[in-house]
Amino acid sequence: MSKFVRPAPEGADPFGTARLRRGVLDAWATSPARFREDANAEEDLVLGGYRDRLVVELAQNAADAAARAGVPGRLRLTLRDGVLAAANTGAPLDAAGVESLSTLRASAKRDAHDSAVGRFGVGFAAVLAVTDEPAVLARHGGVRWSLAEARELAAESAGHSPGLGDEIRRRDGHVPLLRLPFPAEGTAPDPYDTVVVLPLRDTAAADLAERLLGAVDDALLLALPGLAEVVVEIGDGSPRTLRRRPDGVHTVVEDSRDGTTRWRTAAAHGPLTPDLLADRPVEERLRPQWSVTWAVPVTEDGAPGCPRTSPFVHAPTPSDEPLG
Repeated sequence: MSKFVRPAPEGADPFGTARLRRGVLDAWATSPARFREDANAEEDLVLGGYRDRLVVELAQNAADAAARAGVPGRLRLTLRDGVLAAANTGAPLDAAGVESLSTLRASAKRDAHDSAVGRFGVGFAAVLAVTDEPAVLARHGGVRWSLAEARELAAESAGHSPGLGDEIRRRDGHVPLLRLPFPAEGTAPDPYDTVVVLPLRDTAAADLAERLLGAVDDALLLALPGLAEVVVEIGDGSPRTLRRRPDGVHTVVEDSRDGTTRWRTAAAHGPLTPDLLADRPVEERLRPQWSVTWAVPVTEDGAPGCPRTSPFVHAPTPSDEPLG
């Protein structure tokens, strides 16, 4: 059990995590192949490119929560004493959200606000790049995960299922920890509605978190219009604040570290034709729209300037597609 997040008092389980755990463990014991499938899926997400997406995924969740609540998105990212915390305003955690976080590729955002960016329930797996004990605390309860406790529960189930025991041994005891949530005690700090708490696994995780926080720039606020403010705190250093606001035809990003930039943006959107989605998963076909935003920094007299952001297409994570 993490020293940073406490288990909920006995009997307190507002999000029904006991039911979720029981269902998963029963499924693993009945069909060890299901365990292997879940373990492979989680491993693929952690090793398949989500490592460098941690901060963007936390910001994306914050932007979507703000859009669902119809409020300006505010995100505070704090790295201190071996813990990365991401506190945000917006729609707080609920039972559907907990089930989504514990179910790979089954997002609670499927029928969410049109401006929601995340849809397919995989982004939260990015936290596993830095922690074995993530937690999410909201106004009315919290949820946590623990690799050590997940191993214990899986081992108990394996006592009644030799096949499951074989699968666990093949993975040297590693189990897909996000499938087994537990209730947690705690609440989000004012004035925020939800906080993600990530006790960092080791020095490498801390170094990664610090690098990603240092790389936050204008592009995060431009790619996620649901966010109006991002505050970054590292150790005992002064907080860095980035704010976005409209100014006529321009979008202004005020950065307490790097100064103010004015951007001219242009956005477009439209429907996707069925033939373009024919080979895509069902839930992607249920949302047949595209959208794109171009952003160009401008000088005081309106002339194009040189961007200080990373010169790549963002979706909203920086992709491998360079911009000239």
